[in-house]
Amino acid sequence: MKIELKEITIRELAKDYEDNDEEGVVGYGGKLDIRPPYQREFIYKDKQRDAVINTVTKDFPLNVMYWAVRNDGNFEIIDGQQRTISVCQYIEGDFSVRVGNIPEYRAFHNLQENEKEQILNYKLMIYFCSGTDSERLEWFKTINIAGEKLTDQELRNAVYSGSWISDAKRYFSKNNRPKIGDDYLSGSANRQEYLETAINWISEGNIESYMSKNQHEPNANELWLYFQSVINWVKAIFPNYRREMKGIEWGFLYNEFKDQKFDSKKLEEEITNLMEDEDVGSKKGIYIYVLTRQEKFLNIRAFTPNQKREAYERQKGICPVCKEYFEIEEMEGDHITPWHEGGKTITENCQMLCIEDNRRKSGK
Repeated sequence: MKIELKEITIRELAKDYEDNDEEGVVGYGGKLDIRPPYQREFIYKDKQRDAVINTVTKDFPLNVMYWAVRNDGNFEIIDGQQRTISVCQYIEGDFSVRVGNIPEYRAFHNLQENEKEQILNYKLMIYFCSGTDSERLEWFKTINIAGEKLTDQELRNAVYSGSWISDAKRYFSKNNRPKIGDDYLSGSANRQEYLETAINWISEGNIESYMSKNQHEPNANELWLYFQSVINWVKAIFPNYRREMKGIEWGFLYNEFKDQKFDSKKLEEEITNLMEDEDVGSKKGIYIYVLTRQEKFLNIRAFTPNQKREAYERQKGICPVCKEYFEIEEMEGDHITPWHEGGKTITENCQMLCIEDNRRKSGK
């Protein structure tokens, strides 16, 4: 990884500055991408923005910024986006500030020539960072320590930026995206968490490998079509939506069970009964259970210490399986009639088994 510290004047930074909805935000003679595709559109509040300009006018140092060197020789901002935008917007005359002890607000064009020159000649300290994808990702994580921190997926977007990620964001990150799956996803679209989830599903957890493979593809059609298939499958299998369905790892379930046949009506009846079962601790886990049949996802209510003590005293410390005596700490509560056969988590249905026999019975 090559890291080089340089001084860049505000005059150089603001040259050919443009903020365009279609083209994005650029500066430094058109060579600097100020708002790369992976960056969120976080905007400084007036107080923060004004503080940047006052820091410059007083010749106080701004914190060091970081630019990534692209393969084409141009640059993109890793850290320092809002400071850069604040400075460039002020030079462009987009807002006014109170400079020093002068009470009135002054735009850049209202300043005296010497005041303008002082701002334009102000030197910014910039780290220029270049290297392989893995080196850049590690560097991004290292310097992502202040202000509005980037999420893991925003960092990946920085490393694997290109035509594919730009197209993928149309479906998973933009405010005007198709919102077909929002009810089933946790997190935030503008923090790239929806996108991260979709890639995680299709790649079976190999997010960076998938992004690297597809980085220069012209579009993200494969990902979008896959995601639609997942959501449509969920809606077909579980047509009655409940809030507990939000945030389940549906993609992994789809990958495993998409070719199996299910009776949606029978599943709904079972889900309704499980929702009403007070022994089921995880209502969200019901959906995973009815597909996998693994009780661990239900978080079945455990026997209380009092219930276990009563059973232990009733058994006089004897394990009913191996007929050996154990201290209570060496035993575990067990359903006499298993939960899946209708056994409830009540005192009358509790027995204490030695740890070995209980683990053997439960298949753990």
